[in-house]
Amino acid sequence: MRVSLNVVAGPQTGRTFIFDQHDTFMIGRSDDSQFCLPHDRFFSRHHCILEIAPPQTFIRDLGSTNGTFVNGMRVDTAYLKSGDRIQGGETVLEVEVSAGPDAGLEDTLKDEHKSTHPSVVSVRCLNCSIPVQVEASRPDAELSYICDECREKLKANPQPIPNYHMIRVIGQGGMGSVMLARAEADGRAVAIKTLLPEVAVSEQSLKRFIREIEVASSLMHPNIVGYIENGTHNGLVYLVTEFIQGMDAARLAKHRGGKLDYREMVKIVEQTLAALDFAHNKGFVHRDIKEQNILVQGNYPNSVAKLTDFGLSKSFKETGMSGVTMVGDVAGTIAYMPPEQVRDFKDVKPPSDIYAMGMTAYSLLTGANALDIAPKAGIAETVKAIFEKPIVPIRNRIPDVPPHVAAVIETALAKQVEARWRTAGAMREALLSAASA
Repeated sequence: MRVSLNVVAGPQTGRTFIFDQHDTFMIGRSDDSQFCLPHDRFFSRHHCILEIAPPQTFIRDLGSTNGTFVNGMRVDTAYLKSGDRIQGGETVLEVEVSAGPDAGLEDTLKDEHKSTHPSVVSVRCLNCSIPVQVEASRPDAELSYICDECREKLKANPQPIPNYHMIRVIGQGGMGSVMLARAEADGRAVAIKTLLPEVAVSEQSLKRFIREIEVASSLMHPNIVGYIENGTHNGLVYLVTEFIQGMDAARLAKHRGGKLDYREMVKIVEQTLAALDFAHNKGFVHRDIKEQNILVQGNYPNSVAKLTDFGLSKSFKETGMSGVTMVGDVAGTIAYMPPEQVRDFKDVKPPSDIYAMGMTAYSLLTGANALDIAPKAGIAETVKAIFEKPIVPIRNRIPDVPPHVAAVIETALAKQVEARWRTAGAMREALLSAASA
């Protein structure tokens, strides 16, 4: 499956943008937009953003002055289907959804005439067996699907996993739920994450997802949650890891009244940076650094921080299991992404983790977001702030934080990649030095 955006009117008529995996696409006058229209006065600097997870496409206006139009109607948000037209000023883009040949993107571009319309197939929910019609690349495609109602039920009451005794649900998130369980073989406590696809996914995508999380599971470090095994049960993917007795850093900060003393923040962040430095040197990027993904065991100053869900968000998105994610106002998650990650979901490198680590440290220290946005800002306001607004200096919010500690965190939050710390290891050394000064 792939989505093409064909420019059918305006000064750049004839251009085509092709997407064969989860990605974002920004349109505007700014030169950091993928589709830059510098001379069209009807476009704002950051006008609108599309999220594409073939065959799904979703568009969100970013508070533009003159508006974003779909098929002649002004919209704030909209799902797009094949044949829909997006317009702003003189420029018009037409959405095309196609099955495409079973080849790499390079071959696809060469042999565009081979593309075909998607097939509509019937698939049943794995849990309740209710049928639904979905688009697929072939009429004989085998798909796994969970309906919205069953997804919510399974998050609250996950299915038992063979060879484990389920004790209780200890967390829920966008991808599924986390259970505390005990292994029947040796009695040890484990955490089991069940992963529920948001859309119908092919067997090939599920196999690719499992391969990718198995690759990430090779990361063995004292500050990374240890992997035990993964598998599928009744068509659903599960991941078993060591159980960390404690709480995540977000809950810990809440337990402390909403924020941490800078010394405890430094302890958690420097250990997380050690994990990141180790992973980055082996070619891995986390992509979803936030307080909820840092588990803290023990009491300060003898606490141990462990990073969890390494690469899970990336694999979940790239294999098509997430569908589009900018539909709801999940601005809290978007706010941790640097400009380059918002602009291009698929091409994320270590500097993006460093930025998100800065956002996490800032939040733990101040109890607030670094961006100058309203407490309940939506995605449009948040995205514009990521690109256009400076951060609020830490000492404006917490005056007694040592200046050098604040400076280390604020350097990580530079909008330009080259202005951030070059490595997680360099940030860690600077933070430890600043805290001991």
